[in-house]
This record gives sequence, structure tokens and C-alpha cells, in this order.
Amino acid sequence: MASSPPLDSSHSSQIVPSQTATIQTVAVIGAGSMGSGIAAQCANAGCQVFLLDIVPNTLDEGQSRNCLAENAIKRMLKASPATDPLNAGFMHPDNAKRITVGNLEDDLERAVANADWVVEVIIENLAIKRQLFERLEPLVKPDAILSSNTSTMPLKDLTLGRSEAFQKQFVITHFFNPPRFMHLLEIISGPKTLPAVTQTIYQFGDIHLGKNVIECKDTPAFLANRIGIYYMVRAITESIDFQMNIEDVDAVLGTPIGFPKEGIFGLLDLVGIGIIPLVTDSLTQILPETDPFRKLNQEKGLMLVNALLRDGRTGRNAEKGGFYRRQIDPNRPDKNAKPVKQAVSLFNPSNYYTLPSKQDAKKNTPQIIKDAKTKGPRAVFESDTKLSQFAWVVVRDTLLYAAHLIPEIAEDIADVDAALRGGYNAKWGPFEIIDRVGIDWFCNRVKADGIALPKILELADGQPFYKEIKGQLHRLSFNIATSSATYTPLNDKPGVLRLSAVKRAATKPLVSHGSASLWDIGDGVTCLEFHSKMNTLDPSILYVINESIKLINTSEQYHAMVIYNEGKQFSLGANLGLIDAGLKFAKLPTLKNLSLSSPLKKQLYETVERLIYQGQSVFTALNYATFPVVGAPQGMALGGGCEILLHCHAVQAGAETYMGLVESGVGLIPGWGGCLKTLSRFEPNATIQGPFPYTRSAFEALLMPQNAVSTSAQDAMHPQKSWLRKETDGITMNPDRVLADAKAKALALLAENNNRPEPPPDSEYMINQKSHRLAGPAGQSALNMAVDDFYVRQLATHHDVVVAAALATAITGGDSAGVSMPVSEQTLLRLEREQFLSLIQTTQTQRRIAHTLKTGKPLREEPAEIQTTTDKLRESLSSVDSSHLKISGRPLTGNGLFELKLMADATVLLLRMSGNT
Repeated sequence: MASSPPLDSSHSSQIVPSQTATIQTVAVIGAGSMGSGIAAQCANAGCQVFLLDIVPNTLDEGQSRNCLAENAIKRMLKASPATDPLNAGFMHPDNAKRITVGNLEDDLERAVANADWVVEVIIENLAIKRQLFERLEPLVKPDAILSSNTSTMPLKDLTLGRSEAFQKQFVITHFFNPPRFMHLLEIISGPKTLPAVTQTIYQFGDIHLGKNVIECKDTPAFLANRIGIYYMVRAITESIDFQMNIEDVDAVLGTPIGFPKEGIFGLLDLVGIGIIPLVTDSLTQILPETDPFRKLNQEKGLMLVNALLRDGRTGRNAEKGGFYRRQIDPNRPDKNAKPVKQAVSLFNPSNYYTLPSKQDAKKNTPQIIKDAKTKGPRAVFESDTKLSQFAWVVVRDTLLYAAHLIPEIAEDIADVDAALRGGYNAKWGPFEIIDRVGIDWFCNRVKADGIALPKILELADGQPFYKEIKGQLHRLSFNIATSSATYTPLNDKPGVLRLSAVKRAATKPLVSHGSASLWDIGDGVTCLEFHSKMNTLDPSILYVINESIKLINTSEQYHAMVIYNEGKQFSLGANLGLIDAGLKFAKLPTLKNLSLSSPLKKQLYETVERLIYQGQSVFTALNYATFPVVGAPQGMALGGGCEILLHCHAVQAGAETYMGLVESGVGLIPGWGGCLKTLSRFEPNATIQGPFPYTRSAFEALLMPQNAVSTSAQDAMHPQKSWLRKETDGITMNPDRVLADAKAKALALLAENNNRPEPPPDSEYMINQKSHRLAGPAGQSALNMAVDDFYVRQLATHHDVVVAAALATAITGGDSAGVSMPVSEQTLLRLEREQFLSLIQTTQTQRRIAHTLKTGKPLREEPAEIQTTTDKLRESLSSVDSSHLKISGRPLTGNGLFELKLMADATVLLLRMSGNT
């Protein structure tokens, strides 16, 4: 794994971490969901890890004494981020080899003797934790850091009775479940904790484990859980009092107010329902009676939760489910019936009822939830419906509770908001929500309810909690002693660069069009940002890339480009919806109703032909740019989003990057150079056996994306996938640092060229001369034969054969290719373009596209009995000749640029007319 550059990192002026991490060996004690997740994340960071747990009281014959830790590893290796994120701890299965399992009776001394960090993640029982610490103290090396992952116990209670030397090395390191994906790490230091210990664990958590590390006060439940648990318990009790259905509760207390889409009950199912009685009991014992949490009527909610727990309904991963479960509808007992989602009744937990179908649910979506999408969270509370009144009570009291806790749990409101975002995946923290609904509106309504305002809301005096001043974001800072509130700058840690901050300070972008912009991020480096819906690619983005290349080529001020955005997904590929949007705008049949005999066929085909040519031209020009181009993805980079990264000179990827070319799912092949670049990725793996093995690897990656899309950036860098290259690309664990690390990589590439871009090469000559030795007709036949076997065994559909034939033609080099007949990049781009265009004309590809546009999912036809030969199926592909289109390797100019600009302008118009911006 390529690590982040040695950028400095600090949380505040009190912490200036060292430049190099000193934690290389970690001992994790406790192999439950949280402990095993922490162990996996440390292994992901390159550490050697020991994972220990108790020896079960009873063991079956032949069962290992290490079975708890061993089973935890097996569970994580089976899990996938898409289907089981709670257990998908490993970024790549090979990372499990860094973990040594053991048990507390046989292996404790060996495990902790040389550990740089020993973290306890056992049962939330103070006496048992203290017993463990007593055992650990004489075993650990003097400079080892010791920590507890507790979320409910004060540090002073954990270290009671321990030596001063122990207390100097001890902190609380509170992760959130699942540790791989949740961004927050809360650190609590004691009065005797050495600053160097806090510095080391802070830096390691930030840079190597990828967390937003927040130093918290030693107060009950610290930051995120203090407010988050209140919110969930308040929601449960009010749900019962208002007699709500839990699916309505989750719908309104989820996305509309910036909480995760799972809502309250769905989130509890994900993390485990058992957390509620555990945490509420702990908080009830340690919070003063005056605390608003103690005044909640917790009994009703606990009765419901305990009833579920007694019945074994502990959450999503339990056999019986939790608040929700999936079960075959007894009204549809046929063998093909699929499980339906069911929800528990809050009033009779033993009864379930079936949720409405997706179509009915969409039709019956409450108006306040629809309004929130366009008007913001305030729309949720402005209705006289029971659902609106319920939501207001829960959210009002949660926001008031957060305000009430300043400065008890934190001096800085920004830390509280960051904690809720990082610990609960919330879009906004409590003070950001107040700003969004309007602080005056919120305070007036609270007072109208007869509730006194917390002190900081009085001190705010109608001012927003966050405010932009002279291009920089400020937040209100409160001094309760002097009853004052002033705006202070909100500065990022060194080594963190946010595009949003750059945009606030900038007067305007360097280049901009509807779906993309180019920004100056300092030191001669620019940042190309997508800002279309889901960052899908369209002619507007191609136009901005084209013009950005021209600008930097001729500029004396700008010398490099980073491609990055702050969206949840880097890019979900080409915007296929533009095709339907254009047809609807013209009041013509959409793809779903378009037949091959329609006069629209030629018009649509010509538009797609130009778009494919433009994409190939612009991406190739990017690849042959004379300045460094660094891709910086996070989240999904699929289809065209992956293709643009394959054309960058280097990539600095966020750890949670999911890359792949998925075009076959809609009956297509990559058309913007993706076939060529996939071959290039696998070509270095070629052996003396010739080109066929790496051609086959590329074929499988493109034809079966379900196996080839990476499950992390580390997985993308593995030779089996090769989307990222170890020689040129890097991985940044902390998503907050991706842009800064990508900029550093661009500057490093620039320095390798002595800070002077070389004169533009004859790109067209290079494209025509740069060649690849491919398998040719023999390789094409071999690939087709493999598909034939799947077809005969009814594992492939008729259209799979057609798509595979087009792909085999595109990546084997054509009729004249062979080991002794290299194929130029120009030829490969032509083959890719022609095969793409032949597929777009088929009825089944159009159906696949229409289905994906409608449902968001790929259409998978059922394999049918063989009705025709595979040769006949391949013959159904129309012959396309696009040899008149040449890729120059330079940005489009002249008529080519004129056509691209027309299509870019039309894109903006279509998106505006369709409301899809």
C-alpha cells in the first residue's frame, strides 16, 4: 500500500504530532464486532496485529481455544461492504494475514510484550476491565500506549488503582461501529496522560487509520453518543406516545433532516439493538438527575427493546431480524416468492406486518418528506400532520439538548457537529441543522412551545452559528463566563485542503460550464471539479476538461491538474438519462418505446457517435497532456468515472474508492478509451506466454464487472484488478486528506520534470505509433469459445453473447492483429468506438439502458433455452465504420470544439428542463 505523504497533522494548537508513526504492532483484546473491526483497520493500515478473546467455558471436541478470534476473522472475510458493512473490516483479504489470533489464557503475555498499542475492547463492565488492566500492567513495555474503547465509562474510573506510569500511557480511544467506515475517533486523555502519548495516538488515528480525531472531555458518553443516544431514545419513546409506524419514523427522521437514510430503527438494527439498554443504563447511573436525558420516559422504549432482545431479535444480522426483518410473504407461498421487508409493531412486538410495495410507498410518501428535498429540513416541521408534529418534538428536544451541553461536553460547536457527522454519518450536526431551519424561526417556535432557551441560543441573539466572512467560514464561539459570543475562523488541520474552502475564497473559477469547474488550489495546481447530479459525466464536463487542458497548456501560472470533488461518489459514469431527456424534450418516444425501425434511430445514433468521439478525444488529450494530471477519487468511480482516472498520469485514491468499468450491465462496452486502458493495466503482467493471458484478464474484468469492481482502493491496486498501479498511484486513508495528498503528488511529478513542462509532443504521431501486441483473431475465437460454453450451460443470456462478441473484437486488435503485428492506440480506439456503436443500436441494449434509468439497477435477463447458435447471435451486430474519425491526442479545436460546445449547451438546457440538475 502506498502511504500518504508525510504531511503534518494537528487537531488544535495544543497538538503537533510527530512526522512518523511509531505504532507498528497492535494488540486488540476483545474479538467482538467492534474489537475485530479495530483489528482489521489496523491491519489495513499495515500494522501487525494480535487479536485475543477469552476461551469459551465449553468447547466442542476439536474446537480451537482461539475460536472466538478465529471466527471473527472468518466472519469479516466473508462479508462484503455492499451487503454487510458492519462486518466487512478488511480492505483486502490479504490484510487478514497480518492478524495473529489467540486467547487471554495462553497468549496475553506474548501478544502485548512488544505491542506499541494495546487496546481493550471487552464487555462494558468496570470490574472486568480493571481486572484486565491489572493483568496488563506488568506485561506491557514501558512506552506502550494503553487504551480502552469504552463509550460509557469515565477515564478516572478506568485507571483507579493503577500506577502513575500506567496512567501516563493511558487514553480512551472510542471508535464507532463499523470502525472501517465510521470517520470519527474520540480521544480522551487523563490529567496524567503524557502529551506525547496523545500526540502519537492522534497522528496514528488521523493519518494511518483515516479518522477525524476529536479530543473530548472526560464527560459521560463523550460527544457523539451523548447527543446521538438522546436522539434515538427520544425518538423511540415519542414513537410510542404518538402511536407511529416505525417505517414512517425512519422516513421522516432520516434523510429529510440529514440523518442516515436508515433512520432511527434501521440504524439500531445495523449496529445492534442491544446497545440501547447498555448505554441508557450507564448514562442513567452517571448523569445527574437534572440532565434532560434522565427526564426522558425511558421505560416504554426499554420494554419494547427488551422484548425484542428476549426473543433473539437483536438486529439486521440476527436470524430473527430486529425492528425489521425479511421473510417470505405467507400469502405468496410459491417457490419463486422473494422475501419481503417487514416491520415490528411498536404496540405488540410479537406481531409483524408487511410494508407496502415500493410503488405504493413512493405513491404514499408524505408531502413533508417530498418538500424537504427542495425546501430543506424546515419543511418537515411546518405541517399540521401528526408526522410533522412528532418530528418537531423529537428534533426540537435533541437540538435543545445539544445546545444545553455547551460548554459541558465541548467548547467548540464545530467539534459537536463534526462528531455527529463522523460518528453517525449525519449530513449535518445539530448546530448546522439550526442554521438550516433558521435560528430565529427555531427560537421563536421553541418559545411558543413554552420552553426556555439554553444559554448559548440566548447569546447567539439570532445570529447564525456559522457565517462566511471575507471568504472564510467562521463559527460562533461562546464565553459563558462573560456572556459573550464572537465569530472565530474555522481552520482546518495542516495537511487538510477542502475544495469548499477554496471556492469560498475564490472570486470565480478559471473555467466553468454547467456540470464542471476548474479552480486554482494554489502553488500552480488546479482542481477540476464535477458538480452534476451524482457527478455523472456529460458533454458539459467534457467541454470543461477540454478548455482546462488548453488553459494550462498555454499558462505561465498553472502547471498541474487534480481531478477531485467533494461529492459522496466521485462519478457514477456517463449520464445515460440525457438520451431520454433529449427525446422527452423533443416530445419523441423515449428509449423504452424506441424501435429499430423508428426514424429516430439515425438521429440518436449520430448524437451518440459524436459523444463517443468527443469523449475519446478529450480523455486522450488528458492522457497526453504535458502537465501532471492526478486523479483523486473517493466513493464510486464507475464507468466513465473510472475511465477518466485510467487516463490520469497518477491517482491518489481515498481508501474507500470503488472502481470499475460496469458498462456491460447496460449492454455496452467502455467507449471513452476504457478498453484500451484496461488492456494497458493488465499488459505489464504479460508473461512469455504471449498476449492472450492479459487480454483474457481484461476481457473478464470488463464482461463481469460484478467480480472486477474494487471493494476498496487497496483492492483496486491488487494485481488481480490493477485499476491502480503501485508504481505511480497512492492511497490516502483519511478522506479529509485526499485533495492535499493529490496536490502534493502533482507537485512531486512536476518536480521530476524540473518544474518545466516539456514542449507538446506530436501526440497524433504517438497515438498512431504507440502499439500493443494483442491476440488477434485467434484470441478473439478463444474468448468467444469461452462464452459459448457459458451459453450452452445456460449461464449466459442471448445478449451476453452479443456484448461479449463486441468486447472480444475491441480488445484483441482486429483481423490483422497478432504477436508479430502490433496494433496502434488509434486502431484500438477505433475498434472500441465501432463496437460500442454497434451495441447501442441493438434492441436489448436499449432495453437494458431503459431499465437502469427507471430502476437504478442493471437488467439481467433470465438465461433462456438455446434458440439459435452463438454465431447467429454475433452476426446480429451491425457493421460500423468510424475510420473517418481520428483522435489527435490534443484538445478539440475548430469544428470539433464547436460541436462539443453545442452539445454542452444543450446538456445544460436539457438538465434544466428536466429538473435533473
